[in-house]
Amino acid sequence: MITPTAPFAGRTVHRVGYGALQLERLHDRRDEAVALVRRAVELGVDHVDTAEFYGSGFANAVIREALRPEDDVLVVTKVGADPDPGGPLPLRLAQRPEQLRASVEDNLRSLGVERLAVVNLRRLDAGPGLRPEGDQVVDLDDQLAVMTALRDEGKVGAIGLSGVTAAGLRRALPAGIACVQNAYSLVSRDDEEVLQLCLAEGIAYVPFFPLGGVFPGVPKASDEPAVGAVAADLGATAAQVGLAWLLHHAPNLLLIPGTADPAHLEANVAAAAITLDEEAMAALDAVDSRSADVPIGAVRGEGS
Repeated sequence: MITPTAPFAGRTVHRVGYGALQLERLHDRRDEAVALVRRAVELGVDHVDTAEFYGSGFANAVIREALRPEDDVLVVTKVGADPDPGGPLPLRLAQRPEQLRASVEDNLRSLGVERLAVVNLRRLDAGPGLRPEGDQVVDLDDQLAVMTALRDEGKVGAIGLSGVTAAGLRRALPAGIACVQNAYSLVSRDDEEVLQLCLAEGIAYVPFFPLGGVFPGVPKASDEPAVGAVAADLGATAAQVGLAWLLHHAPNLLLIPGTADPAHLEANVAAAAITLDEEAMAALDAVDSRSADVPIGAVRGEGS
């Protein structure tokens, strides 16, 4: 039986939240985007992952419009990249300390708040995606210095890390880390050491690409026969089983699956109610864990 809630940045939240990256698919249907976020709140979602570079500010604008103070939703944002609508990717790296500070200010403005509850520093040390070059190669200590200064100033409530190695996390622990957001799924478990370190240190672990298979050739949880068999036995979808496995795998693991579809949103939230017995967990645990060989520069965002 899974625990329905978990600690996160000094709060207790439901373990299934919402990742706002996919909201950009509704860019020309803003009312639908706002309604989707409202529906998430109605379903009990109380933590949302976003960033200024999600849809070049669109996700933040929708969240600002959709959420009300009485909803008491924990909004987690991210720095380390900035929007770049005209570039080859819709974002550009922004790793330098002054860029991190500017990105925090941008998120404050677009979300319409005076303090960001949690800010993930998107490092580029691990997992699929871009790698820094030139002046974007920045020492972690220099980045943590500006993040802790922003926390001391009251502009940031808690600091998280994304795309971080186990060694990097250990180095950052004295700064006080609330969460880690790395790539992890049933079919890609290379980050197990980081997950277990987070568990030992009382840090929330929030995986992106929680079902794998974002790019061609990358394993998908839904393609695994064991996942399909368990799903058939439970009357659930393969995606729900992939999410449920994560929730059963570690108690500090929270999810932020993203979607632009209300039906998928409801299915994702419902995954928290799925119970996997010992036999089902054994079958899923036995699925081969394979690394995702994703070309550098392929990753546009996270959260789904």
